[in-house]
Amino acid sequence: MLTNNNNLTIYKANKIVEAGFKLSLNEQRVILACIAQVRSTDSLLTCDEFELTASHFSQMFHVTESRAYHALTEVSETLFNRYVVVDNPYPDKPRIKRLKMRWISAIKHVPDEGKIILNFSQDMLPYLSELKGRFTRYELKNIGKMTCVYAIRLYELLIQWQKRGSRTVDIEWLKRQFEIELLYSDVCDLKKRVLIPAVEDINENSNLHVSWQQIKTGRKITHFTFKFREKVSDTPKKTNSPKSKILETVNNIDYFYDMRQKFGDLLPTNVIPEEVVSELKKQGRW
Repeated sequence: MLTNNNNLTIYKANKIVEAGFKLSLNEQRVILACIAQVRSTDSLLTCDEFELTASHFSQMFHVTESRAYHALTEVSETLFNRYVVVDNPYPDKPRIKRLKMRWISAIKHVPDEGKIILNFSQDMLPYLSELKGRFTRYELKNIGKMTCVYAIRLYELLIQWQKRGSRTVDIEWLKRQFEIELLYSDVCDLKKRVLIPAVEDINENSNLHVSWQQIKTGRKITHFTFKFREKVSDTPKKTNSPKSKILETVNNIDYFYDMRQKFGDLLPTNVIPEEVVSELKKQGRW
């Protein structure tokens, strides 16, 4: 059950942060509000239920209770059919290249009480509970005011690299993970419809300030580099040690491995950090 909305924390395995999926704004909100109820260090069962009332939705996402109730009603009709695609889901089973699964296994609408109740799907459970490494953590309040459907996704991809303060992503990979690969073939349209609104929303409504630039391979724009920092800190920031930076990068090594597999020698040499190259070579994956 939800208690103090100001202390809700999201924990997601990095594989889910970087997975391919498309959710509406309210579907994302519902999923995140329920994930915030999961104890990330404990086991999670398919029979475990997560409730979300219109009152709590209203408080968390800064909308009226009337709009919150309408959102929950709408989501109860659509969320069951939404899915997520994870590349290379099982490190110990490299022959399995993709996993396609539903977010939830069941959803119940309780209109008289203004709430919905959902269960996460069996395949989703390991990505939300008993997390020991390679996961992303952030406070729900930091995305609660966002209204751009792509802003939350981009925020997660950036906060995943918070200690580093920058991240470079391949444009085609980003489109595929957002499931908009058939849209915005012109990079100018992609920037206008997706990137700029998302960055503006993050800068206005989250704890991060983000700037970005585009990178060309030859004459073609192929990557975006994002630089970001926290706007306000109540405690002095500690200088990141070389070891902590390496661990943060290595935790996301599968992303770079996938990029290397797809683009090979066409990938610009400055995209993959040296410590990742070193780690991939140690693993015999370079």
